[in-house]
Amino acid sequence: MNKYKSNRLRIIYLLLFCVVIFTKVSAQTTNISGKIFSNNHKPLEGATVTIYPSFATTITNKEGAFYFNQIPLNSKKLIIRYSGYIPSEIKLFLDKNPNAQPDILLHPEIKELQEVIIKDNYATRLNKKESLSIDVVTSSFIQRNLGGSLMQSLQRLPGVKTISIGSGGSKPLIRGLSFNQVIVVENGIKHEGQQWGADHGLEIDQYAVNRVEIIKGPSSFIYGSDAIGGAINIKPLPFPAKHVLGGSAILTGKTNNEQYGSSINLFGRNDNWFFDTRMTTMDYGDYRVPTDVVHVYNYAVPLYKNHLRNTAGRELDLHASVGYINSKFKSVLYTSNIYNKTGFFANAHGLEPRNVDLELHDKSSRDIQMPHQEVNHTKISNTTSFQLGEHRLETQLGFQKNFRRERSHYVNHGFMPPIYPDDMYAPQDLERQYDKEVFSVAIKDEFALGEHKFTVGLNTEVQRNKIGGWSFLIPAFTQINMGAFAYDKLQLNEKWLLHAAVRLDRGKIKTKQYTDWFESEVTTNGETNFEYLQRSEELTRTFRSFTWSAGVNYNLEKFSLKANAGTSFRMPIAKELASNGVNYHYFRFEKGNPSLAAEQSYQLDLGLEWQENKWSVQLSPFFNYFPNYIYLNPTSQHDIYYGAGNQVFEYSQSKVMRYGGELQTRYQFLKDLSGEILVEYLYSEQLSGSKKGYTLPFSPPASVLFGLTYSPEIKNLRDTYFSLDFRYTAKQNLIVPPEKKTASSTIFNLALGTKVRAGQQDLAISLQVQNLFNTKYLNHTSFYRLIELPEASRNIIVSLKIPFLILKQK
Repeated sequence: MNKYKSNRLRIIYLLLFCVVIFTKVSAQTTNISGKIFSNNHKPLEGATVTIYPSFATTITNKEGAFYFNQIPLNSKKLIIRYSGYIPSEIKLFLDKNPNAQPDILLHPEIKELQEVIIKDNYATRLNKKESLSIDVVTSSFIQRNLGGSLMQSLQRLPGVKTISIGSGGSKPLIRGLSFNQVIVVENGIKHEGQQWGADHGLEIDQYAVNRVEIIKGPSSFIYGSDAIGGAINIKPLPFPAKHVLGGSAILTGKTNNEQYGSSINLFGRNDNWFFDTRMTTMDYGDYRVPTDVVHVYNYAVPLYKNHLRNTAGRELDLHASVGYINSKFKSVLYTSNIYNKTGFFANAHGLEPRNVDLELHDKSSRDIQMPHQEVNHTKISNTTSFQLGEHRLETQLGFQKNFRRERSHYVNHGFMPPIYPDDMYAPQDLERQYDKEVFSVAIKDEFALGEHKFTVGLNTEVQRNKIGGWSFLIPAFTQINMGAFAYDKLQLNEKWLLHAAVRLDRGKIKTKQYTDWFESEVTTNGETNFEYLQRSEELTRTFRSFTWSAGVNYNLEKFSLKANAGTSFRMPIAKELASNGVNYHYFRFEKGNPSLAAEQSYQLDLGLEWQENKWSVQLSPFFNYFPNYIYLNPTSQHDIYYGAGNQVFEYSQSKVMRYGGELQTRYQFLKDLSGEILVEYLYSEQLSGSKKGYTLPFSPPASVLFGLTYSPEIKNLRDTYFSLDFRYTAKQNLIVPPEKKTASSTIFNLALGTKVRAGQQDLAISLQVQNLFNTKYLNHTSFYRLIELPEASRNIIVSLKIPFLILKQK
């Protein structure tokens, strides 16, 4: 009996304990419900509702209703997502109003048909959530600042420059770093071309770009090797709205090189399936410069009608994507093919300038003679994401093929035969050929544990690059990269946000042997023989790296502060390890160093932003240290086998210090009149090696841009603007021999535009006048600055964007 009473007492105590615990837990939680409607008050079934920071997720029913049970009172916000609509963020104050039952309206996001104006600036919100320095631009910014390529359209941003290659190509330069130190990501896949060459532009169609995020500073913990200087992240296009068939057409014209181009887009969607296609064509002639003579290594080259002969080009870009989306699953297949054919300035391609056939080249400004290049870049990728409990998983598969040919007249150098052999494996006009294939796989998982929001991922990439042609610079190679990372965001409260990330990488590169196809005269111990010289030998190198990053955000209503410290790394590429040939574009012999170590970087970034009703200020200083920066070092040697005594440059490593920053200030003078000041500054210095005390090649000088924008309200017009930019670029006296100093310059650019209502759509018209006063000046980061070739003459750019709607079902 006592034993029975004892057991009953234990059960009663246990039940009482459970009641107390349940009561305590219940006191710290609540229930929340609500309904999601479209802007015309139609219930939205299948909308995804997520509570942060717990990441609890539910789906709305046919009435658009959702319900959460036992939600912690410290929950901060709701995020509502529905395909074809702008995501909505609702702040929660459950500790003050635990029985909140919000009804939420979502607004449609109809791509290319109408512009959705969001007062809450995306760039501002992103910078408050990320500790890295990030700039965000949209397709409207690109249209307003349209250049010859995507990077030329982005260089109005402080800290972003380009290494320009004529009128149709350029490569990114972020805070003075470029080539394989900056990566470009398109639709989540790292873009892989022949970016190691200064004359190799990006195979990206700027008309197919919707939004671009530019990360300034080391980003290896996100993207791995090659992001040591920053990243250009081209975000995917938004999904079309349901039951819509439409598109747009863009027409452009440029006066400087008589370019005409068009880009036509067609997209559509039913409930879950959608497609999106685009075709872009461009045709342009030789571009003009404000001078009638240039000097190519002390030889005066006359320019016919100020045209830079043989810089004409053509481009054809094709894009297509198809996908399936619902509330829990998304899968999109992207395909693209970028083709361009462009000429090289005939008097600056390593041939004797005086031997160029001027009469042939000057007959037409639109023909493409030799030397020229043809590039075809094919890209196929798939991105799939789905919700699995509290985990959001994403997989990415990618394939790229970059096929590049450089064609030129055969000119024998050194011991090459004077007459090209009939039995050669390569055509006589094929100077160089590169055939690169890239396979990539990545998986990422996002989930929450308490106040922590984790992102973990794995990725691998395999590259195979074959070579061809009668001229040699780099060997064929195979490269494998693998990496794993973990990233944690910890929201301490509404003001403080902490970041921490670690990454492990392993890379392997294997270069192939290459032997000359002709014999050279070699003298050893007084005896002369003819031998087939080996230019490259079998080489296998393996690299490992551990990188980390730590950051903090402090956000108030009008003021925000962020800081980030971290490390990055970069594997040496085949050119740095095993090049051994003449770079005809630079009139120099480049020699690799097989013992190079992986490049490392340590960087501290700060960011301060203050916003008031009429003005805002952003300051982004940084400090950067490389213990082993890789660079081309000019030597006292001269090549005797493969060129006309070109100076030999060897890849070396040294300690480098860099610091600088960007300042952006904006002020609203009147309702229709605003101004801005954009300032950038960079200082770099080599701390060791034979160039100790010098800066780095292509270091951009300081500059400041003053901009005024007038946006009047005009009847029957929308979003009208008139803007004038004045950019002052300081002289650059800090150079690395054999670089030359660059004088200061002042340039004016004019832009205006508006939207005209036509039926249910808005026609967007824009006009630019670049280099308004036809100023003759040199750009220190230009590819052709080496021969003191000035930048392009005045250029008037006209663009017309015509959206159209074929079908829309309610």
